[in-house]
Amino acid sequence: MSGPDDEEKPGFLPIETNAFDRGFIAVVVFIALNLLWMRFLEPLGLSLYFATAISIVLGWFIIKRG
Repeated sequence: MSGPDDEEKPGFLPIETNAFDRGFIAVVVFIALNLLWMRFLEPLGLSLYFATAISIVLGWFIIKRG
C-alpha cells in the first residue's frame, strides 16, 4: 500500500537525483566555491573560513532539498 506521503517531492535541481548524486554535487560546489574564494576574495582579506561555512550550509541545503 502506498499513501500520499510516499510520493517523491521534486527538488530544485533540474535532474533526477538520489542522495549520493546530491552529495557529489555538494562536494563539487564546495570545492569550486573554495577555489573561487581563494582566487578572488581571499586576497582582499576575507578568510577562507567564511567560504567553508557557506559551502557547508549550501551543501546541506542541496542534499536535503535538491
